Amino acid sequence: MNSTQLRWGRVLTGGFLAELSVFAIVFPVQYAFGQQAFLASIVIASAAMPFVFALWVCKPIESRFVLHGALVGLVAALIYVGISWGQPEPLLYKVAHGLKVVGGAAGGVVASRRKQADRPVLQS
Repeated sequence: MNSTQLRWGRVLTGGFLAELSVFAIVFPVQYAFGQQAFLASIVIASAAMPFVFALWVCKPIESRFVLHGALVGLVAALIYVGISWGQPEPLLYKVAHGLKVVGGAAGGVVASRRKQADRPVLQS
């Protein structure tokens, strides 16, 4: 596979798993701690889960880390939009969708830096 090609299978899987993990976090929080904690957990999980899964998506790739990460967040956001199609969304949910993309991109940045740190330095 060309090193500049997008790894769509990993991006789609990572986005799906990121969104699934957001659901797996926020609903137990709501049950255990109430509505205010639920709303806070939406914001935190929406940034954190795409970050984590972007790291996973970027592990085997050699380039375009930030793009891969941002796409993980975008896929996660689009999954929620598809699930809730036609339903009104509070502003907090829209902010959370943006945080998914930002969190995924941040994961791509971290993955890029890790990859650079792992490369041996050539000395002449």
